[in-house]
Amino acid sequence: KDERPKVLYIGHVPHGFYEEQMRGYFSQFGEVTRLRLSRNKKTGKSKHYAFVEFKHPEVAQIVAESMNGYLLFESVLKVRTMTEAECHPEMWKGANRKFKQVPWQKKAATQHDRERSADEQKARNSALLRGERRRRKKIADAGIEYDFP
Repeated sequence: KDERPKVLYIGHVPHGFYEEQMRGYFSQFGEVTRLRLSRNKKTGKSKHYAFVEFKHPEVAQIVAESMNGYLLFESVLKVRTMTEAECHPEMWKGANRKFKQVPWQKKAATQHDRERSADEQKARNSALLRGERRRRKKIADAGIEYDFP
């Protein structure tokens, strides 16, 4: 008899059925050891599939049979047990913790607005001057007499 925990794949997870709700719902069947809802790294939105690991394999089998094709929030769940070969070592990365969205725009703004060192400022100014010279040359080559500071 195999006593290793069994993993379920849950597909077509509806919007609003997140980690906390999932854990509460699947805990009625038996002890959930790990749970991971797949999310988009950038936006934090659900990718609508999840992995749930039950402590006892019999419970996982019962859940897979009873929940496959179950209508939940206008979405029909697809639930199946996974084999050991299908379980990737990185599958549980970020499991059992609340998702925290990374503020990408704030990080980019901080990077962009940071104080520049003297060398960085000098390189930036020289690049701006090079571009300015190129622009003036193009205008002159086009036969336009235009002077600007």
